[in-house]
Amino acid sequence: MLGKSKGDGTNYDRDLSSVQQTPRSAVASSGTPEVSSISSGLSIVGKIVGHGAVTIFGHVEGELRASTVVIAEGAQMEGDVVAEELTIGGHIKGTIHANRVKLNDAVVEGDIFHRTLAIEENARFEGTSRRNENTIDTPSRVQTNRHQPLAGSFDGNGKANGEPDGLNR
Repeated sequence: MLGKSKGDGTNYDRDLSSVQQTPRSAVASSGTPEVSSISSGLSIVGKIVGHGAVTIFGHVEGELRASTVVIAEGAQMEGDVVAEELTIGGHIKGTIHANRVKLNDAVVEGDIFHRTLAIEENARFEGTSRRNENTIDTPSRVQTNRHQPLAGSFDGNGKANGEPDGLNR
């Protein structure tokens, strides 16, 4: 329990309250971009959508969308990557759509659609490269494809509500 210690006169409540007074928004608005990462001991299957920078150290199988993506050395990505800026030091097998692509110590198997592409000396690339002026327009165009409701509703029998029962599909 926090409070005054009987012997040393220290006021832990005062120390704790000074820490709690730092507003969360001050930390978030410090200008440092948000960076998410998948550690080397982690393997993920599915769709990842980041609203900032994403760094992969582990294994991802699926789709990855973020404004800035780094596939670190030793990381593996199987699937499509959509990003404003993509730096690869690991292994990717899939299709890449990014305005700026840089292959460091990378192994890439698949197609790259890009505005600029830089391939370092130790990188390996097997696939096709297609230059597009606007592969993705802006970081905000990296869309999340959120679920949108259907125009009509359906009952458990697969029929739209209000649909006559005798209608054959």
